[in-house]
Amino acid sequence: MDYLAAWMFVVLTLLLMAGFPVAFTLLGTSLLFGLIGFGWDFFNLLPIRLWGVMTNFTFVAVPLFVFMGLMLERSGIATELLETMGALFGRVRGGLSISVVLVGALLGASTGIVGATVVTMGLIALPTMIKWGYRHELATGTIAAAGTLGQIIPPSIVLVLLGDIIGVSVGELFIGAVIPGLFLVLLYIIYIYVYALFRPKAAPAVTDQVCGAEGQTCDARRVAKALVAPVVLILAVLGSIFFGIASPTEAAGIGALASMLLCMANGKMNMQTLKEVSESTMVLTSMVFIILVGAAAFGLVFRGLGGDMVIRDWLTHLPFGKWGVLATVMTLVFILGFFLDFIEITFIHIPVLAPIIASYGFDPTWFSILFAINLQTSFLTPPFGFALFYLKGVSPPGVTTAEIYRGIIPFVILQVIGLAVIIFYPDLATWLPRVLKG
Repeated sequence: MDYLAAWMFVVLTLLLMAGFPVAFTLLGTSLLFGLIGFGWDFFNLLPIRLWGVMTNFTFVAVPLFVFMGLMLERSGIATELLETMGALFGRVRGGLSISVVLVGALLGASTGIVGATVVTMGLIALPTMIKWGYRHELATGTIAAAGTLGQIIPPSIVLVLLGDIIGVSVGELFIGAVIPGLFLVLLYIIYIYVYALFRPKAAPAVTDQVCGAEGQTCDARRVAKALVAPVVLILAVLGSIFFGIASPTEAAGIGALASMLLCMANGKMNMQTLKEVSESTMVLTSMVFIILVGAAAFGLVFRGLGGDMVIRDWLTHLPFGKWGVLATVMTLVFILGFFLDFIEITFIHIPVLAPIIASYGFDPTWFSILFAINLQTSFLTPPFGFALFYLKGVSPPGVTTAEIYRGIIPFVILQVIGLAVIIFYPDLATWLPRVLKG
């Protein structure tokens, strides 16, 4: 019985690795070990815990942000951005890759939907980059990495979930993630520029209009027009949070409405679009919340059996004090990203690991953003990196899975470097929230 929590975790891990559905695995494991550990009284505790989760007002932001991202994906904003940025930077060596990173950052700040961003850029930018002689590894790695920027650049669903689980204001996390997110963008651009300098044939400059209709010029008016929609949305959502006009949940509602208006302005809004976006939002939201319910049940049983104390005792015996604990936790989350989805890690492991880190006196905003950057890598690390699956599904026939896997290696390394820099310079994550607090 002393090791029941450990056996519970082992059983859950084995079932997940075997491919069983996450939500039902969580709930089934929780019910089985809850009955073994607490008897039938367990069913008196579970409904109270689940009711507290389902009535949490913060989680209302999740379907609203999902709706906003899906609506923008249908509006054609991403296509216009890619065409304009490709024309603007194409004449620079590596310019097409740099334009993809910038568009990924703008879409991340507008939508935060990784799948939609990767698929859109894969369909539009990848064939163009290959046509102009870009090495497959660089082209695919850039698109996959840029598509995941929405996981750290606010508004991010990961930050909404982490804020509630760790007990940090979601608005404060949004503010704190701005500089780390831009820092990752800068790292990507520097890498691409240096890569193009040393291997110019792998990232050539182009001599012609490469995106959009032939004969178009990339003047200031066209650039401004392409930037209007994402900038308006960013100001509507993040501006209302940063300046205290709205809470993150209220800002999500503003963003959902703004995305519909932008879709109307682009002439893409109709009842069919609204129906499809609403259905997709319902499916994605249902997936998140059924996993959330299972994770709440799992957390209740795991803590009740003393599992958090077992992990805490193990971590406290590690060398190098609190920094050894932090390094171990971050390494563990990084390794889990090879096998588990970010939602699974957020709901299963973060509730156990975060209180342990907090007990060492680390700033909760800071380590929440560290978790977010770390979770971002789960989209890129094989064998189960979802961004890789999305990109492979829309890649031209000549692009192999091995090339996609090799392409993301430098960007995963850059994310680890970015994580290390934020660890050694916490002010990158905490300075802006302090300033806006006054």
